[in-house]
Amino acid sequence: MALGDCWKQLSWFYYQYLLVTALYMLEPWERTVFNSLLVSVAGMAVYTGYVFMPQHIMAILHYFELVQ
Repeated sequence: MALGDCWKQLSWFYYQYLLVTALYMLEPWERTVFNSLLVSVAGMAVYTGYVFMPQHIMAILHYFELVQ
């Protein structure tokens, strides 16, 4: 029963995502291309933040002389 409720909630969120972004008007292959691009851009942003943020944080801490 809990798995069914979880599936209903996830499908409702997906439906809301389709409505808010107006993806419901696209064909399935267009929707797949858009979602693939969205996921790849989000993945690149997360990866870039993971790789470069520590360097920037350390530079800021050195600038304010909080770290020697």
